[in-house]
Order: sequence, then structure tokens, then C-alpha cells
Amino acid sequence: MLLFLIAVIFFIQQGCKKENSSSSTGQPEITGIRNYVASPGDSLITRVGTGKWIVITGKKLRGALQIYFNGVKGSFNDSWFSDTSAIVLMPAVIPFPTVEPSQLNTIRYVTTHGETTFSFPIVAPAPTITSISNESANPGDSVRINGLNFFFIQRVNYAGQEVTGFTGSNDGTSISLIVPAGLTKSGIVTVVTKAGEAKTFYNVHDYATGMLNNYDDVNTMDWGSDVSNSSANYPAHTGNYGVLKASNIPAGNGNWWEGGRSINTKAVQWIPSANLADSVSHYALKFEVSVTKPWINGSIQVVKDYNFNFAAFYRPWKSANGSSAPFKTNGWQTVAIPLSNFLNNGLPASKLTDLLGTSGNGAINISFTNDGATVVNDFEAAIDNIRVVKIK
Repeated sequence: MLLFLIAVIFFIQQGCKKENSSSSTGQPEITGIRNYVASPGDSLITRVGTGKWIVITGKKLRGALQIYFNGVKGSFNDSWFSDTSAIVLMPAVIPFPTVEPSQLNTIRYVTTHGETTFSFPIVAPAPTITSISNESANPGDSVRINGLNFFFIQRVNYAGQEVTGFTGSNDGTSISLIVPAGLTKSGIVTVVTKAGEAKTFYNVHDYATGMLNNYDDVNTMDWGSDVSNSSANYPAHTGNYGVLKASNIPAGNGNWWEGGRSINTKAVQWIPSANLADSVSHYALKFEVSVTKPWINGSIQVVKDYNFNFAAFYRPWKSANGSSAPFKTNGWQTVAIPLSNFLNNGLPASKLTDLLGTSGNGAINISFTNDGATVVNDFEAAIDNIRVVKIK
């Protein structure tokens, strides 16, 4: 019996070796591309855009080293592959205007045992606007529209004014422009490309919608920071603004109420009471900030009505991967903090009334706190146009 079992195991191993050998030799072959979605959507497709999950079908697909789309690497985990299918995330950004003609509309599949190139239409999707660098910029100021797929741009409209002389980045993630001189009203931003159109959900150059405090015609300031209108210290401002200051703040010091380290308003209506049943993710707190001195430690903290159970933090010197670098702005820029970023024990509010109360009304408290491990010697930041706006 023992000899019989050994023989069976031997033949099984030989069969496995043959199977593995057959799938890891010879050039791979691609026969088609499918959607990576549940049936009936998992059908063969005839064209694809960037940032999509797809399934490559064919033969000898295991052992993939790289998969290129128009010459740009896709993302994948080879352990998910079979010999006849490969799940791949296409690159989010493909610089279509700079792609070599020989690489356009190609999928190059490189494995440990060979490679193949498959011709397939890869198209630039419709554009997407993710943010505007300074939503409150004055006419003549430089502004950057951030997003994806800004390729083959046909026109840009900024708050009802057609923009000429704009410049798109090579990777299609930004458009640089000068705010039109004739701009007098608020409005949306529109980008039109050959592939489609993108519009902001909110207005730019808007000093009224959702405004909680702009130090001018909406001035709800109660106490705290200095208020200034100096063009020398913070150029390109819009009227008055607040200035947060902190110096020689020890590590772990949270005494936000001291020495001009906070902005505290009177009670204001964060969100109209009629909209308090909306989703938390549909709104964001926004303000413009200007930082002229390098900022490397500590946080700007935002709460409502001194309720520190739900708090949001702004730390632009710290990247998502945990690295840090001194932060300064080139003039004013817009900060957007989704209300879903106000956390209580690491969790967002499940509904707006949990965060804002049943009335949606209350003070806004913006302060500097040194929650870091080193002394903050000299922090200063100007803040203006504090507002809550709908983003979805």
C-alpha cells in the first residue's frame, strides 16, 4: 500500500510539472478584452478608457512581468491570473498627445516566457474636474484647474467667461489660466474636450453661497485671531482676512485659545435646515489659505461649537504616505475638507444631524494645535472666506 501511494504521488507531481510547464512556455496570446464587472456586464468590449478594471483573455497569460497600455504600465497581481485570463487596472493617466504613434492603441503583454502586442482602441475618457486651486481668485490672478483627462481641450469657461491662452499639462491632470479681466459674477467652471465635458458642482468667485464668515459683508467673527487687509503681507487678498499665529509652542500643546491661535465665530447656519437629511458626503467646509512661512509641524483643527468629539484636521505638510516637507503656498489657495472628514473616534458622522445638531446652526472654531513631537517656532497662516458648500 505504501509503495502504491508513493507511485500515485509521483505521477501527480509529474502531471503538475507538465501542466505548469505548458503554461509557462511559449509566447502569450491575447484574444479579447472584457469588462471586469458582474454579469451581464462582463461582455467583450471594443474600446476602453483610462483607470478601468478589465479582464484580458487569451492563452499563456501567467507569469506576467509588465502590461503596458499605450506604453504606460498598468497595475495587477499575477496571483489573480489564470492561464487564460488576467485582471488588470489600466493606468489612470495616459498622456495621449505625447504617446509614440507606434504605441497608440496597443496593449503590450510581457511575461517570463515571452511577450505579445495586441491592437485595441484605448481612448481618452471625458474630463473630470477635481478642484480649483483658488476658487476666490481675482481677475488677473493665476488659477489651476485640477482633474483628469484634460486632453484635446476645445474650450474653457470660467464663471461665464470664455478663457483664452490656457495651458494644459502633458499628463492631462491640470489646466493653467488667468482669471478673465471682465469677471464680475460667480459661476461654474466648464472644460470641454473632444471626449466630453466637465463642470464644477459649485461656483467660483462666489462670496455668498454657504458663506459663514468672510470678514467683510459676512462678518461673524466673535473672538480670537488678528484681522488684517494688508496687501504687503498677503497679496491678492479679497478684503479682510484672519491671521492665525503661534510661536514657541511645545510638542503636544493643545492650548488653542492662547495668543491668536484660533478663529471663533458667532452662531452661523452651516447647512440649511431643509437639507439636513442629505448625505454627509455631499458637503465640504472650504476656505482660502495663504502660508508665507514654512510650516512643518502642528495642525489646523476645525470643530463646531467647541465640540471636540467631531474634529477635522488640515496638515498640508504631511503627505498621504506619512512623509513630510515644509509647506508654503504661492498666494492664496482653496482648502476643501469634506464633512465626512470630521471624525469621532476615527469614524465620520452617519448623518448630518449627528455632526451639526438638529438645527445645523452653531459657531465654527478653527484653531492651531501642536499635536506633533517637536516645538513649533513660528507658525502663521491667513484664512478667508470660510464656507460650507455642496460638492455632490
